Amino acid sequence: MILGIGTDLIEVERVAEKMEKKTGFKELVFSPAEIIYCEAKASKYEHYAARFAAKEAFLKAIGTGWRSGTAFNEIEIYNDEEGKPELRFLGTTADTVAAMKTGKIFVSLSHLRSMACAMVIIESIH
Repeated sequence: MILGIGTDLIEVERVAEKMEKKTGFKELVFSPAEIIYCEAKASKYEHYAARFAAKEAFLKAIGTGWRSGTAFNEIEIYNDEEGKPELRFLGTTADTVAAMKTGKIFVSLSHLRSMACAMVIIESIH
């Protein structure tokens, strides 16, 4: 059974501008592994934007949006061995999400030069 669905769409330029203008924004929003991944890409801001959208989509899927006990840089999007995007939770956010007793979490990312989007589906345990 589906517990929640979230989707988000963001302009790549908005993410690029925030990262260029706000000191510490990158570290506040992205995990060290995400920063390494995105910085290695030719179109790094597209990859950052897609990951930002996935974090927003996850927060929408849990039905509460941002909540105490969660941090953007502790919601990590990584690729499995076949390249499929997955969500991983770090630090306090891992504890908060574990307490929610969610089942499998699915994430889909897409990006173009100007836009990025993500969808997250969360299954319930039962």
